[in-house]
Amino acid sequence: MRFDLDIVYEISNTFRMNKLRTFLTGFTVSWGIFMLIILLGSGNGIETGVKKEFERDAVNSIRMRGGKSSIAHKGRKTGRIIELKNDDYDDIKRSINGVEYISSRYYIWRNNSVSYNNEFGTFRIIGCHPDHKYLEKTVIINGRMINNIDMDHLRKIVVIGTQVKDHLFKKEEAIGKLININNMMFKVVGVFTDVLDERQERMIYTPLSTAQQLFNAKNKVHSIMFTTGDSNLEENKLIEEETKNLIYRRHNIEKKDDSALHIRSNFEVYKKYMNLFKNIRIFIWIIGIGTIIAGIVGVSNIMLISVKERTKEIGVRKAIGAKPGSIISQIILESVFITAFSGYTGLVLGVAVIELISAYIPSTPYFQNPSVDIKIAVAALFLLIFSGSMAGYFPAKRAANIKPIEALKDE
Repeated sequence: MRFDLDIVYEISNTFRMNKLRTFLTGFTVSWGIFMLIILLGSGNGIETGVKKEFERDAVNSIRMRGGKSSIAHKGRKTGRIIELKNDDYDDIKRSINGVEYISSRYYIWRNNSVSYNNEFGTFRIIGCHPDHKYLEKTVIINGRMINNIDMDHLRKIVVIGTQVKDHLFKKEEAIGKLININNMMFKVVGVFTDVLDERQERMIYTPLSTAQQLFNAKNKVHSIMFTTGDSNLEENKLIEEETKNLIYRRHNIEKKDDSALHIRSNFEVYKKYMNLFKNIRIFIWIIGIGTIIAGIVGVSNIMLISVKERTKEIGVRKAIGAKPGSIISQIILESVFITAFSGYTGLVLGVAVIELISAYIPSTPYFQNPSVDIKIAVAALFLLIFSGSMAGYFPAKRAANIKPIEALKDE
């Protein structure tokens, strides 16, 4: 394809003579890739936000809590409150293959008065096992977490969140100090943070055995949670089903009674969201590419109109010796220039808008850090330029086949 200053001059002259048509054609192409970039960036922002929400807790975790029976079974009436026990925890840990980390929870729901010297506050207290740190992504920044010795000896110790520490101790060291919880003294052995969930930083953890004894819970727990290691979705579902059957047998629950036990599999929900985003990405590409194709078709139609309008000009050029190759190269270059310049403009504007959104619009729980893979954006641009050359080829081929005598007769 010949490329010299004469062709550049002819192309620029053509654009000057048809400014409005050239602008509208270019705008269609530019808008197509601009919308593709915006849709991809927004989709990534939503996906990132949802992933962050799941990262607050272990993704491959299963959580359960008792409910209320709705089906009579073995002489048991409906409406029976199902309370999970320590024995349920022990059976799951001992009998279910695939369980990695496991912890029960006992919540002290009352308004807990917590104080240190002259500082007072109300915080949520949870009795749990040592493995709890793996389920809530708890990061110990000072001291230690609850351990098995604390559990065995019913130690009155607590691990407090950073917000609890800042409220009660200010800049004072917290480790080793005694705090008053509902008129009972507990020793602080650790301070934790949760970078993905600030709400957790207002929690106070104490050994489950200690909480059950001091708050008259006996062997009752409010929930049991555990992780399933590197299991896949099918294995995760199998573990969930085995655990459900175990609890149903222990508490004499009818198998079809779904309200008696509430089970939530983070991994299953996570996979559903990921499949949803996969379909959303496909949908975005279909919409984006469809918009770009519409722009390319517009370019092709405009080039056909241009060839028709310049029939006599092309005939004169061929009559004085212009080769078909030069005619084809000019038409194709016009098409490529429109698509390349317009596509690049749309790409730059799209990326700029995404960057502005990321920098100045506050993140929300389900929309964070929208971004576009620059490799995908550039690949889309090159595909657009190639499509532009194809859009110009057919009108160019038609122009090259024009016979000079017929062209000179054209009015």
